[in-house]
Amino acid sequence: MKSIVIKQPNELVIEEREVPQPANGEVRVKVKLAGICGSDSHIYRGHNPFVKYPRVIGHEFFGVIDEVGEGVDKSRIGERVSVDPVISCGHCYSCLVGRPNVCTSLTVLGVHRDGGFSQYAVVPSKNAYVIPDEISDEFAVMIEPFTIAANATSHLKPTENDIVLIYGAGPMGLTSVQALKGVYNVKEVIVVDRIEERLNMAKISGADRVINNTSLSLKDELDKLNIKPTVIIDAACHPSILQEAISIASPAARILIMGFSSDACQITQQGITSKELSIFSSRLNANKFPVVIDWLKKKLIDPQKLITHQFDYMQVIQAIETFEKDQKQCCKVLLTIS
Repeated sequence: MKSIVIKQPNELVIEEREVPQPANGEVRVKVKLAGICGSDSHIYRGHNPFVKYPRVIGHEFFGVIDEVGEGVDKSRIGERVSVDPVISCGHCYSCLVGRPNVCTSLTVLGVHRDGGFSQYAVVPSKNAYVIPDEISDEFAVMIEPFTIAANATSHLKPTENDIVLIYGAGPMGLTSVQALKGVYNVKEVIVVDRIEERLNMAKISGADRVINNTSLSLKDELDKLNIKPTVIIDAACHPSILQEAISIASPAARILIMGFSSDACQITQQGITSKELSIFSSRLNANKFPVVIDWLKKKLIDPQKLITHQFDYMQVIQAIETFEKDQKQCCKVLLTIS
């Protein structure tokens, strides 16, 4: 089989490997489609401190089960499945309280263990979720990105009365827009970014208002509009954002950090306590695949609005470079594996 392997930072090869055999409790997936994420780019460029090389990247992937290991019912062969990349122990404190995404022995496919940029991948049976026939292959491979929004919103518990501000109109910001408007029907979603084309994508995804803060003060603009966000999602994660979010938030607001920066940020505690703000963080997803599958079945979200490019896996370098460089036109990039 062919596998896309990062040998070391900035060295990507398409390597011939033996087809893997599923172990006890595992299934083998014949991969059909995979999505490129920022973390794949970070591993390729050597910016992920958790990865060990060589590594088959890819944690967003869809395919068909073609073999099962011991302990797995053979009736699963032939199932169309989307794969949850989060592998957890099931018995540590985090797992027991329903947060396997921060398991003390967390393994993520495509990061700590070989992922889905390969013609075949073996994964735990419980991580392979059956996809109903009414959900297309292209939508099935987009489930994992939407689980990030599902996980974030599960912390925030949005209501129809909320005014939500989202920093960043990248894939995570845009999946959040769709979830907030399509699933939670929040009162208003505002997206702030510095790329006009990305802001247009936000409008297409359902944002009620967009703000380009390239040359203006976001706080002044919101004050002028008499807007105090009750929910703020940081999907851009620049170190300066958290303090600004604290200053513009409504009293009793919720703030969620969707990613991370390794650089330090400085905040004033008084701004948090004087408004009694709640600050959350969100990592990966905690058993949110069934949630997003249900959203798709009910047509509450539309992944097609985010898919801008599709490449054959032999063009993977061009695909990653497009994802990295074309921020104006590129959102989600899919790879056709087989």
